[in-house]
Amino acid sequence: MLAKASDRLPEPDLADAAWAAGVETKRRRRRSVLIGLIAAVLIAVIAAIGVSLSGDDNSQFIPPITPPSNTNYLAPDGQINGIDFWVAPPSGSERFLDRLETPLGDRLQQPDNVEPLADRPLDRIAAVVLDDRGDRYVPLLLGSDSSWARADVELLPIRTGTPLSSGAVSPDGRIAAFPQPGELVTVDVATAEVFRIKMPVQDIRSVSWLPDAQRVLVSGPGVAYRVLVGESSSGDEPLVAIAGAADPSAVTAPFRLDKGAVLRYMAGGQWTVDSALQLQLPVRAWVGQTFSVDSTAARLFIADNLPEVRTNSSQPQVVAAISTLRAEPSRLLILGEPTVMSSTPMDRPYVREPGCCAVLGWYDHNTPLFQVRGWVLAWDLNSGRVRRVTELAVAGLAIGPGIHP
Repeated sequence: MLAKASDRLPEPDLADAAWAAGVETKRRRRRSVLIGLIAAVLIAVIAAIGVSLSGDDNSQFIPPITPPSNTNYLAPDGQINGIDFWVAPPSGSERFLDRLETPLGDRLQQPDNVEPLADRPLDRIAAVVLDDRGDRYVPLLLGSDSSWARADVELLPIRTGTPLSSGAVSPDGRIAAFPQPGELVTVDVATAEVFRIKMPVQDIRSVSWLPDAQRVLVSGPGVAYRVLVGESSSGDEPLVAIAGAADPSAVTAPFRLDKGAVLRYMAGGQWTVDSALQLQLPVRAWVGQTFSVDSTAARLFIADNLPEVRTNSSQPQVVAAISTLRAEPSRLLILGEPTVMSSTPMDRPYVREPGCCAVLGWYDHNTPLFQVRGWVLAWDLNSGRVRRVTELAVAGLAIGPGIHP
């Protein structure tokens, strides 16, 4: 029965089966090659499109990325005679501002048990304060490393009181100069040497260094002198009378903001209007010294009534950062009206009266430093923002280049 059944089944042809299998395999390979070719063509087309969009070079196409905006920048609050101005944070808010790190620390106060300068010489001066000992003052010097040293000299009061001028520190941060009745006293912080230079007049109130750090302008009401402190190869006289000013603080170099113009100090001791740059500003009176860096001079002025900024009780005061180049912008910072915002006596707002504020110098080429009551603040000219530098627990200070690391 098995034999009969198997006779009826078709006998398989192995050659035909092998041929069929081979044909199917060949077809599959052709499909794979075709798919691969199509994929390669698509990749080439996409690459060609990328090159055409990116230019004639062979760089890979990258979608454009929109650069992030500068979130730190503050737009100006307006203009005064074509100069952009910003309104500073109100009095009482200083403690809540972002802090600029400096050797002055978070709170500048008179240190205890300061070592003599002879035992602790300094590299560069960051700040100078005076230890009030009744009828005498002793200079305390803060270095760029935040260490303190005491100068071995006692200073007498001057006509205006404390013998500390805001321009006391030389541009290289090595020498501090102090006005004294009838003389100029200098202290070298690297060697601890003290020098006394006799002056032709008794009423000396202000000192301001020339950029060479070898000569200093010493001034009183209506009189001024250029004093050689370091060694000079140009044969300068040790003491030369120059043009003075009714306000001794106005005598500064290389620039001074005064009389509605930027004045440049000349080698002969005269001042000339720099590039005929006239300042159309509502100045009632200038306050403090002018401090210059590169082509920008900064000084504070008390303004007439400003219609651009309403005030009810404060006298408008303005930090002016004036460029001596016409291609560079000038800027103004208005110390505006206080607001009621704090419940603690320390942070209560106060009225900004004339004499409360003045420019102290520069932190860097874009940041002037200025003093308000109880604080030193920094104004970033690039962003318009104001930051706190330190809280003041001293009567006054002069700032040097050692404040910048």
